[in-house]
Amino acid sequence: MVAVNRDRLIQEFIELVQIDSHSRDERRMADTLIAKLKPYGFEIHEDDTGAKVGGNTGNLICRLQGDQRKPTILFTCHMDTVQPGKGIKPQVLEDRITSDGTTVLGADDKAGVAGLLEMVRVLDEQKLPHGNLILLFTMGEEIGLLGSRHLNGDLIKDADFGFAFDSNGSVGQIVTQGPSQAKVEVVIHGRTAHAGVNPEAGISAIKVASTAISRMKLGRIDQETTANIGMFNGGVATNIVPERAEIVAEARSLAQRKLDAQLEHMKSTFEQTAQEAGGRAEVEITRMYPAFQFEDEDEVVQIAKRAAKALGFEPSTVSSGGGSDANVLNGLGVPTVNLAIGYEKIHTVDEFIRLDDLEQAARLMVAITQEM
Repeated sequence: MVAVNRDRLIQEFIELVQIDSHSRDERRMADTLIAKLKPYGFEIHEDDTGAKVGGNTGNLICRLQGDQRKPTILFTCHMDTVQPGKGIKPQVLEDRITSDGTTVLGADDKAGVAGLLEMVRVLDEQKLPHGNLILLFTMGEEIGLLGSRHLNGDLIKDADFGFAFDSNGSVGQIVTQGPSQAKVEVVIHGRTAHAGVNPEAGISAIKVASTAISRMKLGRIDQETTANIGMFNGGVATNIVPERAEIVAEARSLAQRKLDAQLEHMKSTFEQTAQEAGGRAEVEITRMYPAFQFEDEDEVVQIAKRAAKALGFEPSTVSSGGGSDANVLNGLGVPTVNLAIGYEKIHTVDEFIRLDDLEQAARLMVAITQEM
């Protein structure tokens, strides 16, 4: 029976969410984690990702030696929170923790961070056997997986299995599929003219962009593929035909060939529509992270299932339409699944986590170390 110190876990979670850590400003959070982990014998390395992406903190790669005969396990959570996340005032209610309604709570992903710290203490106090452990705390996850995308894969290449704790849903739920995502950045070039005197001489970049978007397949393309226009900007005044419009979009798919087809569709639609109007489209596509997919019989899934069953949970596997650090870690060669931690209404001021879920997630982390 895996037991954790529920009261200690709750208090640590409350402490962590009160540490401001917006994306690119995770310094205090990182320093807190370093101070908490060093007494347990962790070798801690901070990489230079922060300097690369305009942040004040790198990723933390924290290693603890264990039984060399057992597999090396990587656990990962992210240190940053979305906005509004400054001055969080957690409220402990009868069965859950919320914010005061003016900020997010930050359970995404400090519930995972608190759980990993509790796991470390339980392993130490109860002298539980385990293999080598790598705790990876990433920065900038909430703004495009910045931390993991800039991680040097050589720093974690010895990990045999990875477990990210960064998904909503009931504890025991295992995300075994995640899509690849690409960002599409577009600049439409038209021709300026006076909108009242000689609009015929102009080419409206806004009209070109709007026409292209109207011709495009967007939203739910199929069960594996989505696409979205996220930002649109153009024009300087109502009496000037706009010569420039900027669009930022994305596409995602569990199937690479479908993602490639959607991206080509979006690119060619912008380019052809602009050409028809006498303008020009510049389209830049950035591959953000790869897809991943596991079958039930894959060992990383089996480990998570055995650990959940050992705690009396009924594990389930799901596919996600969102990206996480698990996508990047799989791309770096570490078989990684994303595990549900129970937080709800994330990225809103109504975010909360139930006390029982906080405890059960920490228990699951301990149980995973015992399934090797």
